[in-house]
Amino acid sequence: MKAYKELQKDAKAFVKRWTRHQGYEKGEGQKFWIDFLHHVFGVDDYSEFILFEAQSKAQIIGDNATNYIDGLIPSTHVMIEQKSSNKDLLKSEAFEQACDYIPGIPREQHPKWIVTCNFKEFHIYNMEQPGKEPEKILLKELPKNISRLQFLVDSRSDKVRREEEVNLKAGELIGELYRTLLAQYRDPDENSLLSLNILCVRIVFCLYAEDAGLFGTKTAFDDYIKSFRPENARDGIIKLFKALDTKPSDRDKYDEKTSAFPDVNGGLFADENIEIPQFTEEIISLIADKCGDFDWSSISPVIFGALFESTLNPQTQREGGMHYTSVENIHKVIDPLFLDDLKAEFQSICKIRSVNDRNKNLWQFQQKMGSLKFLDPACGSGNFLTETY
Repeated sequence: MKAYKELQKDAKAFVKRWTRHQGYEKGEGQKFWIDFLHHVFGVDDYSEFILFEAQSKAQIIGDNATNYIDGLIPSTHVMIEQKSSNKDLLKSEAFEQACDYIPGIPREQHPKWIVTCNFKEFHIYNMEQPGKEPEKILLKELPKNISRLQFLVDSRSDKVRREEEVNLKAGELIGELYRTLLAQYRDPDENSLLSLNILCVRIVFCLYAEDAGLFGTKTAFDDYIKSFRPENARDGIIKLFKALDTKPSDRDKYDEKTSAFPDVNGGLFADENIEIPQFTEEIISLIADKCGDFDWSSISPVIFGALFESTLNPQTQREGGMHYTSVENIHKVIDPLFLDDLKAEFQSICKIRSVNDRNKNLWQFQQKMGSLKFLDPACGSGNFLTETY
């Protein structure tokens, strides 16, 4: 993949070339996309990469003949509807025309993205967000927006790339937290490591809940940790964990320090017998300052599974056969298994013109979603189930 500055430079040259063209759909549409993919994004095998005039057997109202898609990129699930430069993309209903072609192509080629273009601007539709207004990029502004079209050649979605970056940073912080806490355990055994695992999960949950607005304030956990001297912090964290597992009505009504924290059900804070070491000034600073500066609300929930698996005893890992699977690889299983069909059903309902009928079908779909049950027979940390949820 080219460096960003090189992409910008090549995009600028592309814009300069195509501002001089007339922008005729039939005569220049394919040349436009070959030039763009080859000279900007560096696609060498463009004859294999993009399919022009791909057949669609969809039966459009009043037209049972074979229809032809202007451009289809199977590897990145992109469909292109090209118009001449004198056509308004919205008034010409370019997007609606592209949608009509979808039922007539194999399911594995169904687009995640639809791009409509008239040589002067690009309209980008994310099919995973039906009903959302398209992103619009003018040709003259392409160089500064080139990264927004990266999905054309990169099969990973922007969401996945962002998740990976965030999870990588979160993983680094968790690793540092784990090592710093581990150093405080006296003669750690397997039970100590299990306790450390639970302790790390609880702390990460508190960091997440704080940033996600689940606690009283956006700094509730940071402020609580900072309110203790190092020699008293251990008792303070034990007291907080007990409060998080207790209904406010059953707590000490004179304990104002824990009043900002709600009852967290599910059993995460239920075990009071885990081994918790003494906290140091370094640990307090790491949690409240270094970890506190990171936005934990943007992490993927599977980070908890990664944390669980990364802190298991290596021997236990081998015997249990547990292995951390990335979000991207999880979707390689769950998407074709059921998620693609559910998304297609949802998109179909969203296209119902009658508001009453659409709402009725959406309500029925919601009930169906709520009744579904999923089994992971090889469940380790539960990442497949968490991502499915």
